[in-house]
Amino acid sequence: MGEGATAPGGDVNVLATAVAGRGLVPPHEPVFAADDEALLRGRAVFETARVYGGRPFRLAAHLERLRLSAARVRLPEPDAVECARLVALVVEAAGEPELAVRLYWTGTTLVATAGAVAPELEELRARGLRLATVPWSAGMLAGAKSTSYAENMAAQDVAAARDADDALLVALDGTVLEAPTANVWWREGSRISTPPLALPVLAGVTRAVLFEIAPSVGYDAVEGVLTAARLAEVDELFLSSSIREVMPVVSVDGVAVGGGAPGTAAIALQQALRSVAGVPSAQ
Repeated sequence: MGEGATAPGGDVNVLATAVAGRGLVPPHEPVFAADDEALLRGRAVFETARVYGGRPFRLAAHLERLRLSAARVRLPEPDAVECARLVALVVEAAGEPELAVRLYWTGTTLVATAGAVAPELEELRARGLRLATVPWSAGMLAGAKSTSYAENMAAQDVAAARDADDALLVALDGTVLEAPTANVWWREGSRISTPPLALPVLAGVTRAVLFEIAPSVGYDAVEGVLTAARLAEVDELFLSSSIREVMPVVSVDGVAVGGGAPGTAAIALQQALRSVAGVPSAQ
């Protein structure tokens, strides 16, 4: 991982890196051994959290999910105190009020990075995302934040080849699941819905926050099931994730969704999310 390099997810330029047992290291310095199973077999887990005003948002929830992901792939439990210490180191070293921090745990090596969030995310939020459906058969790591993300990235490549901004993963029976790095939501009237965690989807930290704040902006948030055949019928579609926050969707497979413009729920929830985080909305 080099200085200014793009971390997994493609949306963060690394400004600071810290390693357990070593402290801060130059961002361009190698931090994983050649025989680490993270490289040999993709056996590692990670977490991504947004930093607002120099404060990591919902860090405790992210650390708990890191622990659960490690258990899912049979890794030792990461040291939560050391995770928090490394995060504090890289946030201070990066020196920016808004950042993305990532933690990587291979079972032997614990690494934290901090980087600037890509400014083009706000342009995408204003325009709205174009998605392309990609058939998806989830494996046993579904629901874990594993670094075995090659399939997810391949799905994004398929979507890009179809002139879309991101993929929408759809089960073989037509059930809408999630995006490669985000949860999916849809609105019907005053109700917003997202697939249940009983399906092979990630328990997003931002997903949980939206359940908390939806009533404050006039929406009931529930779990539900949506098929790809019904995508054009919903009033609105949007994604949620830690880095991209609430991201409107304006089309799927070239067909307009919700009138082809960012919807009211996505706009209101983005503003409410930033309010909860203690910063003005970027809208």
